[in-house]
Amino acid sequence: MPDRQPAPVIAPGSSGFRSPSVEEIAEALAAHHYLADEGLVTSIYLALALHRPLFLEGEAGVGKTEVAKVLATWTGGQLLRLQCYEGIDVSQAVYEWNYARQLLHLRAAESGGGGGTEDEVYSERFLVRRPLLTAIEHAEGPPPVLLIDEVDRADDEFEAFLLEFLAEYALTIPELGTFRAAQPPVVVITSNRTRDVHDALKRRCLYHWVEHPDFEREVAIIRLRAPEALPRLARQVAAAVETLRTMHLYKPPGVSESIDWAASLAALGRTEVDERTLELTLGSVVKYREDQARVKSAGIGELVRMALSRGA
Repeated sequence: MPDRQPAPVIAPGSSGFRSPSVEEIAEALAAHHYLADEGLVTSIYLALALHRPLFLEGEAGVGKTEVAKVLATWTGGQLLRLQCYEGIDVSQAVYEWNYARQLLHLRAAESGGGGGTEDEVYSERFLVRRPLLTAIEHAEGPPPVLLIDEVDRADDEFEAFLLEFLAEYALTIPELGTFRAAQPPVVVITSNRTRDVHDALKRRCLYHWVEHPDFEREVAIIRLRAPEALPRLARQVAAAVETLRTMHLYKPPGVSESIDWAASLAALGRTEVDERTLELTLGSVVKYREDQARVKSAGIGELVRMALSRGA
């Protein structure tokens, strides 16, 4: 693993930062325990070089959210996470007023005989900043990394709002005016594709579909993230997970489940998979009862056989 840390990304209006190369990005991700394929590394490079949002789509558990976390750790930019859900609105995403403090201020002013309090309560001292506003208020140092997570869970109205926000990196608060970013944040948007996101939002971004890793890369990821698992065990776990993904499960296991499974087996003192242990620890990797029933009906022994043969 490289010891040096590649230089942080360049940001408009900043000084002391330079644009990293594709190779430096790959090294930086690996140095922070994220092994990305060439396609993902290239997409990250282009997003940073062109200052465009990066839209990552793929099944749950393939490491989309982790990209933003690693970028923030590497660049030193603040990680601002906006977790999307049905019904999310401006008060959760942009700002809201601290009504309790406003009320206390009004009461204190009334008891002291002060005036002009109606204008005072709508000043910045009573403003509660949410991730989108915080992201564009940043002025110095590495740009923040804004993670808009699982945007497919939000509704159409919020998507339209995001489209406007990403166009100019500006937000208007009626009582205070317009806030505009001096330097754009690094934006990572993720989707598990529980529904289709509008084309207009995707056109605003650079797009990358995040695949499950191939066998050898998954082995490397397991060994990196679960070092307590011996190399032979790591290969067997990767082989078993690869087989599970071909079984048309409701929720195929992701990389995080592979890591958890390897760590669980290592914690039990296992150096290789066996039928009984695999059955007992199946909940570490298969998280739905119906999927577990499908795996068991297909035969745990067959799964072990595939793991031992491929992971030898």
